Amino acid sequence: MKYYAETELVLNSKKQVYHLGLSANNLAHKIILVGDQDRVAKISKHFDTIEIKKQKREFKTHTGLFRGIRLTVISTGIGPDNIDIVMNELDALVNIDLKTRKIKKKLTSLNIIRIGTSGSLQSNIPVDTFVLSTH
Repeated sequence: MKYYAETELVLNSKKQVYHLGLSANNLAHKIILVGDQDRVAKISKHFDTIEIKKQKREFKTHTGLFRGIRLTVISTGIGPDNIDIVMNELDALVNIDLKTRKIKKKLTSLNIIRIGTSGSLQSNIPVDTFVLSTH
């Protein structure tokens, strides 16, 4: 079983993933990612209840219930480097035992939806068009 050294898996003093400041129990397995941290509250205001509100730098997280479904909304900030940090720390939260720093025997897949804005990628797609991708 692979062991992750302190330089490979950075944790805070509470043994949470460093950048997000989260423990596994703070996270739902259905996640909405947004870029701008102000969008987190715009989504979570529709939740029936909010159980977790955390923020560290541009990484803002709300976890709660929406119509009986537990959801987490997380902001990634700007750029692929920040998205990389979020995705790696989410994976670590569910697939690495943070106490032993070893990969869990049973791996977990998360359901992640990204909601955001982008310029038109093709000239035949007008600005303000809703685009849904599956991959």
